[in-house]
Amino acid sequence: MEFTRLEEVRAGWSGDRKYHAWDDGGQEFFLRLSQPEKWEKAQSAFALQEKAFQLGLPVSEPIELAKEDGQVRFVERWLSGQMAEDALPALPQEEQYRLGREAGKTLKVLHTIPAPAEAEDWESRFNRKMERKIQLYRDCPYKYENGEAFIRYMEENRGLLRGRPQCMQHGDYHTGNMMLCGGKLFVIDFDRPDAGDPWEEFNRIVWSAQLSPAFARGTVDGYFDGAPPLAFWKLLALYIANNTLGSLPWAVPFGEEQMDIMREQAAQVLDWYDGMENPVPRWYRA
Repeated sequence: MEFTRLEEVRAGWSGDRKYHAWDDGGQEFFLRLSQPEKWEKAQSAFALQEKAFQLGLPVSEPIELAKEDGQVRFVERWLSGQMAEDALPALPQEEQYRLGREAGKTLKVLHTIPAPAEAEDWESRFNRKMERKIQLYRDCPYKYENGEAFIRYMEENRGLLRGRPQCMQHGDYHTGNMMLCGGKLFVIDFDRPDAGDPWEEFNRIVWSAQLSPAFARGTVDGYFDGAPPLAFWKLLALYIANNTLGSLPWAVPFGEEQMDIMREQAAQVLDWYDGMENPVPRWYRA
């Protein structure tokens, strides 16, 4: 499809070029241009977003995926609204919680999309991922204060991974990838699709909880239609420990400012979990 007007959108970490685009009829779209090596990932993202749209979930309608002029071209309908991370802090606590429940219910339906039949056993796959994160942290010249608490929890709880189911995942599910459009919560940025344990999808909830504990509580309650089982919290603590541990080595190439953000987040996670001694985080207990 052809566009008559483009305005660059500067947001995100992907390195892709993004545009607010208009066609000759005045219809608005979101255009993402990626490097050709991202073709397979883009196919997965388009397929997942298309299934989510067909399920009636609050996502933008994917329109076109193509290779063009040595680039991957991903087109979807434009959403007019406000980023959730900007809108939420100004809303009453009750509304933040309500929107969180919407996010949880949306995620529950998204997780009905099955993982590929050939997906590797989750226990072996995630154990390998943990080993890599631990080694990267060990090799990193920078450390968290009490970072060993994350490693200790990970080592002591590997058995929780045994027999876990898998489904398709959004891959980056938190307030930074959500929008408020006419009072309704929409999920955006499907560019990190993956298959895995549905409960692992909550590993990014730390970003939501830092912004809005009420929204984070609502997300969990909406997903489980009430309070979740203790087994969920124990596994989520494992996934968050793994994610947090790997965040510091990841941040090093981006400089001191990004490293400080991760240090602050790690300190907050340790506070939420009482030094990884309590699997139910403080933001949910409050």
